[in-house]
Amino acid sequence: MTVTIGVHSSNPTLYHLYHLSRLGFAQEELAALDETVAFFPYTNGVRTGDLLTQGVIDFGGTGSTPPVTAQAAGHDLVYTAVSAPRPDHGALLVPEDSPVRTVADLKGTTVHLAIGSWQTHLIAKALDDAGLSYADDITPVRSGGDSERLLRSGEIGAWIAQGPELAAARRAGGLRTLIATGDVISDRSVFFTRRDFAENRPEVVEALTRALRRADDWAAANPRAAAEIAAADLGGSADDWETALRALPWKIEAVSDEFIAEQQQAADIFHRTGFIDRPVEVAAARARVTGSAGPKAV
Repeated sequence: MTVTIGVHSSNPTLYHLYHLSRLGFAQEELAALDETVAFFPYTNGVRTGDLLTQGVIDFGGTGSTPPVTAQAAGHDLVYTAVSAPRPDHGALLVPEDSPVRTVADLKGTTVHLAIGSWQTHLIAKALDDAGLSYADDITPVRSGGDSERLLRSGEIGAWIAQGPELAAARRAGGLRTLIATGDVISDRSVFFTRRDFAENRPEVVEALTRALRRADDWAAANPRAAAEIAAADLGGSADDWETALRALPWKIEAVSDEFIAEQQQAADIFHRTGFIDRPVEVAAARARVTGSAGPKAV
């Protein structure tokens, strides 16, 4: 059987696992199970739930928001592993001279962000904590290549930046952090699969989790080489990529009760503000098997 791993640049562990496939990290882990590995590259992590259900991929990973929206869309997924928290992965920026001094001051402004990603979780939670609503009190707009320019010119009120873009913006100066990610959410990488795959092939899930850990270990030990791979493939400077990659924890953890509670809080906020159209029971996305890579059923 061939196990197909979905990969996109927004999930750094899977991205580097894919680019390190020449070293055989995933192949070696699955060879003992008589499995082969294929990778399916795509650009938008929000598609992961659809791709799993359609059988295009068997295993994927995103930030915190896509699995919640996938559950809301009716996809029967199972969490398999998560990264350690990534408190420095991104930040909500405003101009240095902006009158926006607190989250409450965002009311009525336009905020650029990667809608549907962990960034939606960040701004929705920050607004909720301030007694405001993602649906009613800001105008969220999908960020693009001109987001930093629009922010600096005052045409938008705030911008959530991450990775090398955040490093480059901070290096250029003139902006300040209104919301630090780690002050609001844990912002973990999240890995998941279909229920049938998780419950019928737990040994494969365990092997894939070992491969994720190997990729993380490599990236942690070789940040410059990892940065040069990303810069050559995705653009930006290797220096900014190295700054961004060094800010990541590069540690894979089991799915814990704490993580499930974090996701449930996000799901409740998303439903309350209309970002998802029905309530989600996050704990339903736990496997009904036990194993070193998968948690016990609730």
